[in-house]
Amino acid sequence: MRPLSLTDYVHNFERYGSDCAYVNRRNYRNVRWTYSQVLDLAYQFARELDQQGIRKGDRVLIWGANSAEWVATFLGCALRGVVVVPMDDIATSDFMFRVAQQVEAKLLVCSRQHSESQVPLPRVTLDNLPHQLSKHAVDRVPPADLQPSDILEIVFTSGTTAEPKGVVITHGNVLSNIQPLEKEIHKYRKYERLVHPVRFLNLLPLSHVFGQFLGIFLPQLLGGTVIFQDSLSPSEIVRTIKQERVSVLVAVPRILQSLKQKIERDLSAAGKLDEFRTRFAAAEGKHFLHRWLIFRDIHRQFGWKFWAFICGGAALDRTTEEFFGRLGYAVIQGYGLTETTSLISVNHPFKLGKGSVGKVLAGREVKLDPSGEILVRGEGVASGYWNGHELKPVAADEGWYHTGDLGQIDAEGNLYFKGRKKDVIVTSAGMNVYPEDLETALRREPEVKDCVVLAVEHEGNAEACAVLILRDSADPQQVVARANQKLADYQRMHCWFVWPEQDFPRTSTQKPRTNLIQQVTLDHLVGRAGWGASANPLAQMIEKITGSVPANVAPNANLETDLGLSSLDRVELLSALEDRYQIDLSETSFSAARSVADLEGMLREQRGQRVVYHYPRWALRWPVTWIRLIADYLLIRPAVFLLGWPRVYGRENLRNVQGPVLMVCNHISDVDLGFVATALPGRFRHRVATAAGGEAMELLRTPPVNRPFLKKVYDRIKWALGAALLNIFPLPRQAGFKQSFEYAAEAADRGYNILIFPEGRHTTTGHLLPFRPGIGILANALRIPIVPVRIDGLFEVKQAGRKFAHRGQISVHIGVPVIYGEASDPAAIARDLEQRVSTA
Repeated sequence: MRPLSLTDYVHNFERYGSDCAYVNRRNYRNVRWTYSQVLDLAYQFARELDQQGIRKGDRVLIWGANSAEWVATFLGCALRGVVVVPMDDIATSDFMFRVAQQVEAKLLVCSRQHSESQVPLPRVTLDNLPHQLSKHAVDRVPPADLQPSDILEIVFTSGTTAEPKGVVITHGNVLSNIQPLEKEIHKYRKYERLVHPVRFLNLLPLSHVFGQFLGIFLPQLLGGTVIFQDSLSPSEIVRTIKQERVSVLVAVPRILQSLKQKIERDLSAAGKLDEFRTRFAAAEGKHFLHRWLIFRDIHRQFGWKFWAFICGGAALDRTTEEFFGRLGYAVIQGYGLTETTSLISVNHPFKLGKGSVGKVLAGREVKLDPSGEILVRGEGVASGYWNGHELKPVAADEGWYHTGDLGQIDAEGNLYFKGRKKDVIVTSAGMNVYPEDLETALRREPEVKDCVVLAVEHEGNAEACAVLILRDSADPQQVVARANQKLADYQRMHCWFVWPEQDFPRTSTQKPRTNLIQQVTLDHLVGRAGWGASANPLAQMIEKITGSVPANVAPNANLETDLGLSSLDRVELLSALEDRYQIDLSETSFSAARSVADLEGMLREQRGQRVVYHYPRWALRWPVTWIRLIADYLLIRPAVFLLGWPRVYGRENLRNVQGPVLMVCNHISDVDLGFVATALPGRFRHRVATAAGGEAMELLRTPPVNRPFLKKVYDRIKWALGAALLNIFPLPRQAGFKQSFEYAAEAADRGYNILIFPEGRHTTTGHLLPFRPGIGILANALRIPIVPVRIDGLFEVKQAGRKFAHRGQISVHIGVPVIYGEASDPAAIARDLEQRVSTA
């Protein structure tokens, strides 16, 4: 029987009940949701709608970042026939207010950061949705009586205009896209069992229909797992792909371009770029398996399960597509618009049409008008634009929707995207120049990190202007000249501008904001340099963190008084800068920075100085965990017994505590870990990961080149034994703590308790040293109980030069666990924990 609404697919959530459906990245932690947990929350939200008197056809706004709670809210609305109005997480309160007025919304479901907005609506917070809905039963909710013509959602897009425009998507629109894909997927289900579950890293916002297809509609057909994360840092993306054993990355072209640049940057830093280019040239035309073997070093970085990119939202340049295709990955492009419920055409993963956006999906027709514009009609075309109680038609002219895009169709039925019709540059000779063709030629030049080609007026006619982001100190004139040699005479660029920042301003889907780029370019070309704060990446970061546009980002602007950065804002800015520029910033130096000039100076000094620390993830898994358990009873506990068995106070404080916990302890000597572990109950003691000096650990893991060979071997054995038997991991003192915190979060996700010595070094007086503010950052990130621990008596034994203590001379005090509120000040947390340890 043919499905009538999206709710007919709810049975898949029941079928895959215990399988992992979603993984949410929250700060440094990963929160995992099963299919049944998501469905239970959807049922509870449906009951919440009933309680608030929200009925079929009423509108509910969802405003927040991707999460399992977002999905459950969407499904809960669908079950009740309530119309979802999804909004970009980066949308402004003003835009949200105007949308709410247009649709006469009855409820706002938003993330905590948006909860203070002035939209006058009842609201529910996404961040703690399970707690808010815990009063409702999780029993099955019978879906509303729905037909394909019923509205599922209204997707608002503002484009470059100020007035919101809502596209009405019905259940039938979505089903018309799901069903042909479901039919094709069914042919390969027997092979999917070999790699189950298929894991999708979805970097597209759920507020966009394409993001919903790869985040909600398609994964449930396979029982797949969807992973959400906020960071778009290439290093973070690669790390997630490998650690989570991701199969498919879902992203916009900009992300693929960034990953390509990262691979080339890493190879260049290792002195292997020339050798890679030789392999790359030799791999052309080779069989897929042969290419996979040639580039096995790249596949090792991404993990052996990763095999495909799904790319949409914009056109992918041929250079990037060819790059990853040559490496042995499938690059699957699709094409569509919100008005066509995202999909018009899509490439088959095993029958790729290189350079194309695939073949037209079943159930829709596509043709080109005389100007080359793509026209489409069929069940996927949206019902209309929202206009209160009366819909404004999307399609006219016998049901054909004019996409505004230019295309080409080859003899095999592959569709090629040629660019936006309105972006075509018409030269003085009357020739049409497509910016995408020029951008492709520019991106083939190794000095070009990114580019945008715009039309600028010249003597009453249009001329193509290249806006470039270049590597190092490349000569833009030579870059443009080489690109021009690959173009026809009428396509050649005679005007260029080097963008003064590290990246272009971008939308939520990472598309360059061409209207702003064009304005800035024109201002510079005529010598005015009119330059809005929002074009400055530092200003963009501050705006995102504080929620307000900074009035002054001049070099002498003070971070606190002029830019309004609180201590927590500074911590977030530190992380954002490390993500963007892929460097490690000294926490101490960053704390001392007072002005924008100080930050810019730090960035110049640290550029290219990222230190690589090695984190022994194998130490968290079997069989090392068994070896460590045996070593605890055969080696560590007997050693502590000989050194001086401690008295333990406060163990009862852990009686009702469920792990994992974060333990903070004073630091006296290298044997502190043994005494703390001995004092803990068995359920905590056998699963402890301990932070140690990162710089010292890295010297053992990677000894200096001039160190004698045998001593190198000895150092590495010490490092391996420390990681295996004591489960220690590096925590750098000066810079690079972010990766260490991520490892600690990963260990906590696996059920390990984390032991930290926040003083950062051994005490020399017997008194507590000031706790470093990094412990406050980690406490905010992990969101687990924090247990203060203090060791007494060991310093006196150490000062006396004795190796052994009398029984009971050393004592371990375990304090009362504490959990700090959301967004607590890291420095205040550090001071409070210092006090708690001293009085434990």
